[in-house]
Amino acid sequence: MGHNHNHDHGHHHHQVEGKNLLFSIFLNIVITVAQVIGGLISGSLALLSDALHNFSDVLSLVFSYVANKLAKKEASVNQTFGYKRAELIAAFVNAMTLIIVALFLVYGAIERFFNPEHIKSGLVIWLSLLGIVMNGLSVLLLKNDADKNLNMKSAYLHLFTDMLASVAVLVGGLLMKYFQWFWVDSVLTLAIAIYLFIVGYYLLKNSTQILMLFTPSHIDIKEIISEVHKIEGANKLHHIHVWYLNEEELHLEAHLDCSEDIKMSEFNEILHKIEHVLFDKFQINHINIQPEYKREEDSKDFIVQD
Repeated sequence: MGHNHNHDHGHHHHQVEGKNLLFSIFLNIVITVAQVIGGLISGSLALLSDALHNFSDVLSLVFSYVANKLAKKEASVNQTFGYKRAELIAAFVNAMTLIIVALFLVYGAIERFFNPEHIKSGLVIWLSLLGIVMNGLSVLLLKNDADKNLNMKSAYLHLFTDMLASVAVLVGGLLMKYFQWFWVDSVLTLAIAIYLFIVGYYLLKNSTQILMLFTPSHIDIKEIISEVHKIEGANKLHHIHVWYLNEEELHLEAHLDCSEDIKMSEFNEILHKIEHVLFDKFQINHINIQPEYKREEDSKDFIVQD
């Protein structure tokens, strides 16, 4: 059984800064408390909906922080992969919370649209400005990590949508203050909900694909087979599985029929060539291949349901 890990060739792990998350959690607690009080006093559903979204952010950020810490724990005999998939679970849960919050907002927006209320727009304007500043700061703190980590991406999207929601609430507050368009409150709430659905679906789709061990979208199994079959000594690659363990570890396991009855040292040379081809062309950095020679099986399909 050949088993190789390729961590070199320009592949570097990105270390996520947990302290940025902690600061973002603190900022969102401040925003949430202020917006709940302000929403109740002003009667603004958009402000309350923004507060609800901010509260979901606090929970999501805490979950992301814990998952980030767990992901760094060493593997053991009871957890042979460690907690490397903890951040994927956090991203999945965060995506679900975005969608659930969006459902609540849609219900509230429709109900308020048919039963509009007078809103104290001045308070709405000032609290939305507070939300823009604090969420904007949190977004800047997590921007770099979000580009390289799905868990941080989920936290970042929570905060970014909150910042956009605060901008929308600010616009609504100004329209209500100067034009008395109180129905704008419901329209903005609905717009926020639709945006949450979109980003929530994106996150849910990506995290589910990785958790279900689906073949990554950029991987073409048939192309992998074609490239491996070009290597001298490799006869037929089959029983192939390709999946992400986490966002940095792309795994392949397969069986390889060798063209000759070779020594293990000779197989190691073939495996070394396969390792380089798969990393250079497909960024696969964990390879586990079972060598075979004229092994009779009922099926030699390249994909087999074991």
